[in-house]
Order: sequence, then C-alpha cells, then structure tokens
Amino acid sequence: MTQAIYQGFILSRQQYQAKYGHGITLCYWLSSENGPIKVLIENESAVFFIPQSAQLLAQKLCQQANITVEFKPLALRHFGGEVCTGCYFKNNHSFYQAKQLFDNKVTVFEGDIRHSDRFLMERFIKGGVWVSGKVEHKTGYTLITQAKLKANSDYTPSLSSVSLDIECDAQGVLFSIALVGHGLDVVMMIGEPQTVHNALNIDWCYDEINLLQKLSYYLCQSDPDVIVGWNVIEFDFNVINARAQALGLTLNFGRDKQPLNIRTGHFTRLILPGRCVIDGIDMLKNATYRFESYSLANVAQEILGESKLIQSDNRLNEIIRQFNQDKLALAEYNRQDCILVNRIFAKLNLFEFAVVRTQLTALELEKMGGSVAAFTNLYLPLLHRSGYVAPNLGDHGLSFESPGGYVMDSTPGLYKNILVLDFKSLYPSIMRTFCIDPLGLINGLNNSEEAIPGFNNAFFSRTHHHLPKLIQHLTDTRQKAKDTHQPMLSQAIKIIMNSLYGVLGSKGCKFYDPRLSSSITLRGHEIMQTTRKWIEEMGYEVIYGDTDSTFIKVDDELDAEQCNEIGNVLAKTINSQWQENIKQRFNLISYLELEFETHYSPFFMPTIRGKKTGSKKRYVGQVIKNDKAQLIFKGMETVRSDWTVFAQEFQKELFTTLFKLDFKPTDIFPILKHYTSALYKGEFDKKLIYKKRLGQHLHDYIKNIPPHVQAIKKYQAINPHFDVQRGQVIEYVYTLDGAEIATGDNTLHYPIYIEKQLTPIAQMIFETLELQDVDIQGTQLSFL
Repeated sequence: MTQAIYQGFILSRQQYQAKYGHGITLCYWLSSENGPIKVLIENESAVFFIPQSAQLLAQKLCQQANITVEFKPLALRHFGGEVCTGCYFKNNHSFYQAKQLFDNKVTVFEGDIRHSDRFLMERFIKGGVWVSGKVEHKTGYTLITQAKLKANSDYTPSLSSVSLDIECDAQGVLFSIALVGHGLDVVMMIGEPQTVHNALNIDWCYDEINLLQKLSYYLCQSDPDVIVGWNVIEFDFNVINARAQALGLTLNFGRDKQPLNIRTGHFTRLILPGRCVIDGIDMLKNATYRFESYSLANVAQEILGESKLIQSDNRLNEIIRQFNQDKLALAEYNRQDCILVNRIFAKLNLFEFAVVRTQLTALELEKMGGSVAAFTNLYLPLLHRSGYVAPNLGDHGLSFESPGGYVMDSTPGLYKNILVLDFKSLYPSIMRTFCIDPLGLINGLNNSEEAIPGFNNAFFSRTHHHLPKLIQHLTDTRQKAKDTHQPMLSQAIKIIMNSLYGVLGSKGCKFYDPRLSSSITLRGHEIMQTTRKWIEEMGYEVIYGDTDSTFIKVDDELDAEQCNEIGNVLAKTINSQWQENIKQRFNLISYLELEFETHYSPFFMPTIRGKKTGSKKRYVGQVIKNDKAQLIFKGMETVRSDWTVFAQEFQKELFTTLFKLDFKPTDIFPILKHYTSALYKGEFDKKLIYKKRLGQHLHDYIKNIPPHVQAIKKYQAINPHFDVQRGQVIEYVYTLDGAEIATGDNTLHYPIYIEKQLTPIAQMIFETLELQDVDIQGTQLSFL
C-alpha cells in the first residue's frame, strides 16, 4: 500500500455496516483520470439531534430497547432557541430504531438525512473531490482506504457512457438487449444464429439466462461510468432485475462485481455501485425541456429529425412479430433506439448539464427533480456553522397560506405598440434585497427593532443570514458563465435561482414558513403595484401585469426605434426610483433590476370567453427578429396541446391577418370560408386529432370519464389486447359516435370541430374588438 492524492468525481454513494460492529462504512466510487476509484471511509457514526431537555428521556428509552447510542451536548440550537444534543449511532439499524422509538415522545431534528449525504454536505463537496489515504491497486480500479475527502470545485470529469435498451413481451420476458457506446456496439438476441449481411453485430443467446450473463460480461468488460437509456430505470432495469430474480440470477455488473440493487416504493431507487444510471426523460425534465410527449419517438423526431424504425400504432405487437419472424429487423430497431438516445444526449449536452448541476447543488448525477434536496445541500451546512439545526415540517405552527404572484386585471383590445418591462429574477432579487432567509427570520424576530420588516409579522436580520450571499454568488457566477459562453452552467444556475422561492414556498421543505414565502410574494405585489403607479404618473397606460412583467401602451404613431428608446428610459428611471425608495424606507441597497424586454407591434389582449372582462395569462403579440415578423402566443390555443393542429393553424392565420396594417373586420370572412369549406371536404382530416395525456391508471377513471378515456374503452371493447399506461399520450378524434381512438379511417363529425375548435377562436376576436357577432355554423353552410 502507498499514500497518494487523487482527484475525481463522485459517481455513486453507499453506506453499510462494517464487519464486527466497527461503525458505518461509507463507500464512494469516483470517475478519475486514473480510472475508477473506490473510496472507503470507515468507523463513521450516523447522527440526528434532539432538544437537550429531552436527553434523559431519550437515554431511558434507548436503554430499555437496548439501543447503543452516544449523546453529545452541542453548541447548536433548534429554531425554538433550545440547545440540542447530538445522538450518534454506530450502525444504521440503531439509528432508524431510535427514530421510530422516539416518535411522539422525543422531537428528532434532521433524522431524514442519510449519513453518506451528510458527510459530503458538511464538507461542501459537490461532485469533485480530492482524496487521500492508503492506496491499493486492484484489478480494474484503485482502492483507497482510511480515506480523507476534500472539496475540489475545479474538477470536471470526462464520463464514459453506454446506452442500453431492451426488447421484451408484455409480461417482461426478454427478447434482446442492445448496448452502444464506450467501445460497444452489440445486440444480444435470443435465437438461433443467422447470417447478417450488414455491419450489425449480433451476439446470439441460448435463452434469457445466457442473455443476462452476456449483459453482465459486456458491461464489466466495457466498464462505463454511466449507463443511459429512455425510461431506463423504471422500465429497462426493472424488467432486467425482475427477470434475473425469476431465473435465480444475481446481476454483478456494478464495479468490483457488486450486484444491482433496485428498491421500489413511491419511486424506483436503483443502486449500481461504481456506476451511475441516467434516464433521458428525467434529465430532459431536470434541464426544463418541455415536450408534448416524452416518448423516444417524439423527442427524437423533434430534436434530431429522426424516427424510430418501428412506427406501428401497436409497437408491441410488431416487436413480438419481428422476434418470431424477423429477428434481424428487431436487432436493428433495438440498436437504433440506443443510437437515438446517445445522439439526444450529445445534441442537448445533457451530460454537461448533469455535471454542472451536481457541481452547483451536490445532487447525485441521476437525481430527478431535487429542488428541496438541492436547497438542503446548500443551506444546511451554512446553518450548522451559524449554530442551528434545521427545523421539522410545521415547526412554525402557522396555518395561513402565502399568496401567489401578483396578476393585474387586463385591458382587452388590439394595440399598435406595447412595451414589456420585466424584473430580472424578481423573487431572488427580493430575497437578496430584503435579506429574506430562514436563519434571518429567526434572528430578526429576536431583534425586531434593528431588523427589516417583512409581511405577516415577519422580521429579517440585516447581518445574520445566508441566502442573500448565496444568491449574489449564483448571480455573479451566471454572468461569468454568459460572458465565457457556458450555456449549460448558465441554464443550471437559472433553474436553481428560480427554484429558491418554490422551495421556500413548498410545504414539503423543512424550511417552509408562510412568513418567509409571503414576505417574498407580497413584496412582489407591492413592487408591481408601485411600478405601475410610477409608470402611469409618467403619462403611460399600463394594460396588464403578471408576476414580474408590466405591459405598457405607447402611442400608435411611434416607430420601433422610438419605442425601444422609451422602453430603455422607463426601465432606467424605475430602477433609479426603486434604489432611492428602498434606501429611504429601509436603508438597504436595491438589487431589483427592471429590464426593457419586448416591443410588441401589434398586440392582442383577449377577453374572458363570453365576457367583456380582460383575460389573464393569455395574449398574442408580434415581434421583429432578424428582420422577420414572428407571432408570440402565450396561453392561447396555438400553444396548448389539447387543441388540434386544425385549430392552431386557423388561429395563426387569423392573427397574421389581424396584425396586417390594413386589416378590416371583413378580412376574417375569407379565412372562415376556407377553413369551414376545406374541413367538410376532408382536407383537414389528418389535423383533427386531439392529444391528451392519460393522467391516471385507466381503472382509476370511475365517475368522470373524459373523452380520451371514453375513446380507449371503446377501442379496447373491439381490440382487447390494446394496452395503455399512465402518462401515455392518447390520440383521439370526434366521430358521429363520439370520441374514438384515431385510426386514420374514422368517420369524423365535422360540426363538432366547428363548435369546439373554430368558433371559440373566431369569437374571441369578435368579442374583444366588439365586432358584430357571426354565426359561424350558419356562415359555413352558406359558403358550401
């Protein structure tokens, strides 16, 4: 054994009981320039905290239950002000046993934090580490025992990855498994060997046992850091694990021949020591990509312009047919899915995003969501250094709700020039300006005379807080990322900053306190209302406002250059007024930053359907980008997936016409004539499909049966083998017999489409502009 210092990036983390009772062992696997590194930290203790006044009771309860625990008085307090005692356990079983034993008897703080996470958190380790200790070179990896870890924020890994995809029947019986990447390009297929006439590499397998054994072999030989796929954890690995258990196999394709371990519950937790498994769908959502459907077929088409090799409406039946009759075609299909996943990850830089997200938040690479966990990772070690432990859910004892963002009433109509002024990162700016922070609230309440007043009897310390500095650091880092052309880092920071209010406003976060969240949103209300007042005092009309954006009408005669100049002057003036206002009222520096964001010309704000009141969060505007006019739809049918392509195209054409300089109300009639006439001639048949996601399991729809579920049940009555899963997007149409699954040969009920799709869109314009009502059904009939 030798001593050395290495640097690496954490891929997986586990904790387990050491042999002979010598504490808890933490195991971290690293990706490094020197290959995989296995790091062991021995003789650790898990910890939670209790009020010091409850220590005698806790000792008595543990003695009665024969639980070994060490109690240590600490210089830490809970938010109620009482000093705490640390309870240290040498094994996980005692830790969880004591938690259960103390329930409703002794208050436990931070009992939900795994020690393998706490160990990293308290050392501010976010992915990258320096590691030292006793080094031993093993076959395929380096082992470091008696290890010491230190944060290494500068280390960025080069991750090796393999894409995995399986094919199976409806019961999960495996047909084939494909692996592509990191030196692998193979399809393992059950069946008799066949001659392959192209570059396809098929490894023929006798049966499922042989198939799974070869999977283990290839993964261990290639030894990737990361395995990727599409729904790969919930589906592919779940199926693989279930088949292995049914066949009596242990899948030892973790590093150091460690077994795959899958735990199911509210969600699937996959543990594969030494490797990370990243699901493409989860990573897209983490990076805030939005798709109508997250199926590989849809995302590949939208991002790559490529299609899956099987495009049948009943893909499962075709997969079974190919396995029985055309195994080479199935192998091509299986391999192509792996290739598509690799290309999506590469095109969208998803590995880079996963790494920078971990470097910012300390979340595991594969973690889905995790806003609350990210906040805890960032905030908790700072809180401890300030002498406090984290509160439990509901410790604040308050029952009132925080309001949402401020939304003004709108003034509907068609406008020539609308300017939009937007507060940049309004909620984080409020938190930074007014020192809104969990620790700041506790300290502020204890010294309210010197504190910054919030809302609902909240006060915030001017000096004892952490979030303002954290937000400042994130803001500066994001600006640097923009200046140095690091889009993934900039995007990751934007997501984190936008989530800060959401976390503090979430009842699932232990730091939630309605005084905190309401002091953010109500300050936002005040800022938006005051900003409107100041703009109106300057002689401009505000027609709408939403959370952080203000919509301002300026003269019709102004050209684009003049509008832009006014927008910039308004933003500069309002920013100066806020700096002066906040300095005078609170003796604080304002970090509010109003920007001139958009000049819409023209702009349309509709009424609420059937009323004269202006709508909210719905509008259409035209902007000029690269000397081309572009329509921007917000909240309208054009951007909603539950409206047909027919309706969306109709709306786009209506507004293109409406926004012409020489528009006359009669210009709408030729469009109505064309769409209604062409509809009845069948020219729009392929564009009349509704798409709706199945929000529940099919059997959960009992009382209220929406149209897409009605369509499924009708189709299943004729095709009993047709199966759908929760989350699946259902395509259906309206026929003379009601909603039916879209098959391409449905007899469509055109009047329904006039009533439900065309009429509401046209009437929105007529109602808002107070034009004469038109009987579109009657108009349509006269056109035929």
